[in-house]
Amino acid sequence: MNFIIRLLITAISAFLLSKILSGVHFEDFWSTIIFAFVLGILNVFVRPILSILSLPITILTLGLFSLVINAVIILLADSLMDSLTVANFWWALLFSILLSLVTSAFSMIFESDE
Repeated sequence: MNFIIRLLITAISAFLLSKILSGVHFEDFWSTIIFAFVLGILNVFVRPILSILSLPITILTLGLFSLVINAVIILLADSLMDSLTVANFWWALLFSILLSLVTSAFSMIFESDE
């Protein structure tokens, strides 16, 4: 049940952000649900590999390079999905930062009741 709630929180956050950011576009709300699922799969399988490979530069930048990894994950999701369009790397970076913040805020609100 917790997985479904997180999936919906991510989907709603991505949908709202796509309405605000002109460089990110989803075809419809169902696309954001698929995006949340794809993002979850990429975070489980691809993120650890990228994090290990980029560990030296992440240490040198005091963890800021993890923001770049987030943007790369968003761009990977864009390349896997036809219903998602991200204009360029900078939009992916901004979208990933805002998605992390909004998802965290929604998670704190909805998971504090449990």
